Amino acid sequence: MSEAGIRRSAVLLFGLGQNEAIEVFKYLGPKEVQKLSLAMAQVNNVSHGEIHDVVAKFREECAARASIGATDEYLRNVLIEALGPDKAANLLDKITQGNDHSGIESLKWMDASSAADLIRNEHPQIIATILVHLEPDQSSGILAHFPERLRNEVLIRTATLEGVQPQALRELNEVLTQLLSGSDRIKKSAAGGISLTADILNFLGSNVEASALGYIREYDPELAQRIQDKMFVFENMLDIDDRAIQTILREVQSDSLVIALKGTSPEMREKIFKNMSQRAAEMLRDDLEAKGPVKLSEVEAEQKEILKVVRKLADEGQIVLASKGGDEGLVE
Repeated sequence: MSEAGIRRSAVLLFGLGQNEAIEVFKYLGPKEVQKLSLAMAQVNNVSHGEIHDVVAKFREECAARASIGATDEYLRNVLIEALGPDKAANLLDKITQGNDHSGIESLKWMDASSAADLIRNEHPQIIATILVHLEPDQSSGILAHFPERLRNEVLIRTATLEGVQPQALRELNEVLTQLLSGSDRIKKSAAGGISLTADILNFLGSNVEASALGYIREYDPELAQRIQDKMFVFENMLDIDDRAIQTILREVQSDSLVIALKGTSPEMREKIFKNMSQRAAEMLRDDLEAKGPVKLSEVEAEQKEILKVVRKLADEGQIVLASKGGDEGLVE
């Protein structure tokens, strides 16, 4: 969701009232709660007109949506027909387990430091199996709190993890109080692999990223190269077509873009400028010139925020990205 969308959601909750807002929060995930809570804390001086407009737009969107519900049997039949019995069973397992807030689900509500303290003494294979069930940015935050050697050992295991067998799930249940149901009908749970490891590394700082890839390269040069080929960094946006760049820019705040571009090549800047209106490009050039020196950590942080937007748009099918190897496909 864009920053504007998050603000509208925050204003809407204020307009609905405390009791209704509480009910809405019950249906949100950890990331949504965090983003929305921060937005609500920052909202001030909201006019009655803005509240009225937001609530009215919300009502219009609700009225425009059809009320369609799928029974479990209908959903199962559709997925089996479309994906085959094995893939459908794995996907249905994930769906039916989505409401479980025990075990690893509780980690999703914890800050990275606390989650890292909770699992740092487990075997690297156990840690890797846990992290593949989290979002890549949360996994990277947890890894950042580990010693270098442990972090690298875990990353090797996430890259070589192809799936979680029932026995591994039972082990996780013992460690994190029923990560999943542990039922024998489960064939495999969330897979690790090259793409997930690349996503995690994308969220880590450049120094940590270089150290981890170097360690993995010593362990298995081919594996390290396959991970690196999957990684998508800010400069890779040069390979995105102009229409996709324009879609991305609509979701990015100008202040964030100014800082992110401070650490880029002239080619990357020109790529951005040519996909903006002449006036907007001139303003951005002026802002870049007026902006003083920026810490590398700040530049990397803003670039990673923009990459989150890129991945979200790719996952939603709004844009298509080209991998480093040149093959086109959606970012996983």
